[in-house]
Order: sequence, then structure tokens, then C-alpha cells
Amino acid sequence: MDKTLLKLTFTACLLASATAYAQTTVKDAWVRGMVAPQRATGAFMKITSPQGAKLVAVSTPVARVAEVHEMVMQGDVMAMRAIESLELPPGKTVEFKPGGHHLMLMGIEQPLKAGETVPVTLTFEARDGKRETLQLNLPVRALATPAPKH
Repeated sequence: MDKTLLKLTFTACLLASATAYAQTTVKDAWVRGMVAPQRATGAFMKITSPQGAKLVAVSTPVARVAEVHEMVMQGDVMAMRAIESLELPPGKTVEFKPGGHHLMLMGIEQPLKAGETVPVTLTFEARDGKRETLQLNLPVRALATPAPKH
């Protein structure tokens, strides 16, 4: 094989592996089911960004509002609040779970039922300012799954 072609092939492989390495991954994602007259629910998952990033936006066609939320202590009371972005430390998994960070989906017209899926788009911003979007279809789990305390 020609040395130039070999070098180009090697460089292409390195670039492809670097691109694959930089991608943010989402695992174990799900949405809590609902009953009427509920109009809001939470979504939960594990997110890992190998090189570090921020979750800067979330959207879904099933809710008028989709936000990243955190649970915080205000005196002796745990409260929930929206946050503009969430830092994802390099190589560390950030877990969105009931009672902690989660996605809040509000203004839902029809209750989401176990077995359905919800399309969700997450937007991440890398440390260099480049944005990456992930389009997911999250399964809806039964309402019996423990809810975050509000």
C-alpha cells in the first residue's frame, strides 16, 4: 500500500475515533407515566460526556415546556427549580433521578401511558462551544415509579 494512502487512512481512523469519543451518551432513559388530570411529568436518565459538556436545552413535541430541573434544600424544605444548563464533568456519569436532577415536561395535553414512547431532543454544548443534539425516544414507565418530592 502506498505510504501516503496508509497515512491518510490512519489519520481518518484517528479522526473518526476522536469524533466517536467526543459524543455524549444517554443510558437508561425513561419518562414517568401519568393519569388525568396531570399535565406534567419527569424524565430520567444517565448522561455521560467523555470530554465534558453542558446540557443547555431540552425539547419535546408532547409538552409545551421542557426544562432541566434540580432539587435543592431551602431551609428544611426540598424545592424544585429550573436551571439554565447542567455541567457534565468529563468522563463522569450524571444521573437524572427522582429526587435529584431531572427533565420536567409540562403542559402535556394527553396523559402519557406505560408502553408509549416520548420523543425528546437534548442539546449539549462542548467546552469549545460546539453544539451537539441527541434525538431520543424515551419509554414511558408505569406511574407507580417513585416520584420526586416537590
